[in-house]
Amino acid sequence: MAEKTKNSGTHKIKKQIAAGFERVGKLSRLQRFLICLLTVAVIGGTYYYFIFMPEHKKLQQVTKILETQSRKLQVVKRQASDLKKWETKMQEVEQAFYVATRALPDKKELPTLLTEVSVAGSDAGLTFLLFQPNPAVNKEFYMEIPLSMKVEGTYLQMADFFYQVSRLNRIVNINKISMKKNKTLSGIIDMSCNAVTYMFVEDTQESKPDKKKKKGRKG
Repeated sequence: MAEKTKNSGTHKIKKQIAAGFERVGKLSRLQRFLICLLTVAVIGGTYYYFIFMPEHKKLQQVTKILETQSRKLQVVKRQASDLKKWETKMQEVEQAFYVATRALPDKKELPTLLTEVSVAGSDAGLTFLLFQPNPAVNKEFYMEIPLSMKVEGTYLQMADFFYQVSRLNRIVNINKISMKKNKTLSGIIDMSCNAVTYMFVEDTQESKPDKKKKKGRKG
C-alpha cells in the first residue's frame, strides 16, 4: 500500500510539472522571456544576499585588518629609524629609576618611618595588637624591611589607615592582608598584615680594598 501511495504521489507531481510546461509553451515569446528574466533575477538575488554579501563583508573585515597592520608596521619602522630617541628615553627611565631609589629610606630614616606607620594607624583610630619589625631580607641592590601588624578597627578606619600610609614620603607596601569579624565587638574587624618598606643598599665593598692598598703603599 505504501509503495502504491508513493507511486501515485510521484505520478501527480509529474502531471503537474508536465501541465506547467504545457502552459509555458502556450505563452508568447515575450511572456516566456519575462519568466526567464524573473527566474534569473530570483537566482541572482538569492546568490547576492546569501553567498556574495557574507563573503564581501568578510573581505571588508580582512581589508580593514590589513590596513591596521600596515599602519602599525609603518609606525614600527619609524621607531626603528629613530633609535637615538629611544636611547634618550632609556636614559630618562634610568634617571626616573634613580629618583625612585631616593624614595627608599636609609638606615637613619628607618626608625622614623616605622614610627610614622604606627602614628598613621593610631590617627585612623585603629587599636594595635601587634607591631613587630622582622629581619630584613636582602634583594641584591635593596633590602626588604617587613613589619608584622595586627590591629582592630572598623572598615572605614582601616581604609583611612591605608590612605595615610600611601601618602608617606617613603615607599611602604601593605600585603598579606587577612580580615575577619571580631568575635566580641560588633562592627569591629580584626586585621593582620605585613607592612614592607625597602632600603637601598649601596655597595661599599669596592672601596675597602683600595684603603688597604693605600695603607700597604705607605708602609
